[in-house]
Amino acid sequence: MSLIHTNEHFTPLAESMRPKTLDDLVGQTHLFGEGKPLNLAFRSGKPHSMILWGPPGVGKTTIARLTAHVFDCEFIALSAVLAGVKEIRQAIELAEHHLQQFNKKTILFVDEIHRFNKSQQDALLPYVESGLVTFIGATTENPSFEVNSALLSRAQVYVLKSLTHPELLELLKRAQESIKDITFDESAKEMLVTLADGDARRFLNLVEQTYHAASTNQVTVVSADFLKNSLGELTKRFDKSGDNFYDQISALHKSVRGSNTDGALYWFCRMIDGGADPRYLARRIIRMAWEDIGLADPRAMQLANDAALTYERLGSPEGELALAEALIYLAAAPKSNAAYKAYNQARAFVNDHGSDEVPIHLRNAPTKLMKELGHGKAYRYAHDEPHAYAAGESYLPDGIKEQAWYQPTDRGLETKIKEKLAFLKSLDDESKKRK
Repeated sequence: MSLIHTNEHFTPLAESMRPKTLDDLVGQTHLFGEGKPLNLAFRSGKPHSMILWGPPGVGKTTIARLTAHVFDCEFIALSAVLAGVKEIRQAIELAEHHLQQFNKKTILFVDEIHRFNKSQQDALLPYVESGLVTFIGATTENPSFEVNSALLSRAQVYVLKSLTHPELLELLKRAQESIKDITFDESAKEMLVTLADGDARRFLNLVEQTYHAASTNQVTVVSADFLKNSLGELTKRFDKSGDNFYDQISALHKSVRGSNTDGALYWFCRMIDGGADPRYLARRIIRMAWEDIGLADPRAMQLANDAALTYERLGSPEGELALAEALIYLAAAPKSNAAYKAYNQARAFVNDHGSDEVPIHLRNAPTKLMKELGHGKAYRYAHDEPHAYAAGESYLPDGIKEQAWYQPTDRGLETKIKEKLAFLKSLDDESKKRK
């Protein structure tokens, strides 16, 4: 088979190489390997409704088609982008026809099921429940958030993974059976794998694009340099609003929290490389400083803020260096979430308790009447006390015990804060003994 087609009969390489049998499938061994869930399901002889969740180009549509083939079912495909309730009804009528006329069940495949609204998803339910159709949904988004619970409960969710380096090379090996007049050197193979970023369809499209460029230029051995010239600037897979985005920002935050500078830099560069907004990353870096370093190193907050301001002044790519340096500092800094925890505990306490009165000794007394009522009369001015501390004084509403929400760690500046608070507590204890 040749990749050179007439316009009339052009079939993309990715489509022509779509697996026809389970043996042709590359990847997803965690689902189709010996004793794995879909391997067992296919052997059972009875199809079941499922939702295939994974990034683009990992085989969701292929698996749906193979399911129909293995179980000898009719296959109806809908795109949630283009279809509505009307198209769903038409598909159901066709499924009924197949059952009545040919005694054949139908696999109803809905691509990008997350694009269906609630009413569209609900329209599927009666027919899935009755067994008229076996429903297979494909989504790149977390079905827990994007698929109705009623539909979700009637389908088994399978998580598909990006193809690995060896799996993509296996695809290339198979593709070369069709494009025998060109080869790829090792550097070209590595670049193709990197650019594909685990996406089989993207990988085969790149191979096909390269083939046409090589044929035009009468190149028989493709190098990395040729790829650079022929493919131009290509970005790796990155979803600026989906799960991939939030997974990567999670990995970045956790790398900083885990004091791993390499991990922090890796995920930062991955996101920048994929097109993430550096301003968003700057905001998250500031949040990390306050949440995970806190009072163990207050300089971290200042450095994070300064890095964000530097980016605003310099823009990309120069300003990204400031953000990267801030990340390195935050990752290497002593960690404490003591203040973060104290704040959350205080918020929860206030939320659970009523609006207690301000103790009379803490009240403001700007008028004569207020002074006569005793507002602020018993207040002890801390600066006039030994150590500038009013030992034994209470600053919470009457009847509320001291909570000690803030528990400083033994790391960074908090070691000094901890010593100071311990000293002040000893003064309080001495004051209580004297009373």
